Amino acid sequence: MEYDLAVHSLKCPKCEHGMEETTHQDIAIDRCTYCQGLWFDDDRAAQLKKLAGSEYLDIGDPKEGWKWDSHGDIDCPRCSKLMKKCADPKQRHIWWEVCDDHGVFMDAGEFTDYKSETFLDWFRGIIKGKRKDIAP
Repeated sequence: MEYDLAVHSLKCPKCEHGMEETTHQDIAIDRCTYCQGLWFDDDRAAQLKKLAGSEYLDIGDPKEGWKWDSHGDIDCPRCSKLMKKCADPKQRHIWWEVCDDHGVFMDAGEFTDYKSETFLDWFRGIIKGKRKDIAP
């Protein structure tokens, strides 16, 4: 859905469509109505990682989310500063963008993957490659 200030909580930093607020156990995040990417203010991703069932906030298709990894030069939806490109140190195949002042953006499917650490994550990291080499 096209971004409309009167309707949406934020503009998606990846596809620029509207984001809508959604909650799990009183912790609110924003989800894009088009690409299904997720915006986590402050440390909400870490808080939600610990809560059972929070992966259901991530309703997007991981294959679609992976396509958005190449759109890494994005601005923070809160302050409009260029966000840093990061990868999860434990799961190198999960790439996200960070604003040190405001929060984290994850593409569709990344939060669900972030919640479950497995031995397969090492293989996924090798297959996908390092972010600094693939999508600098």
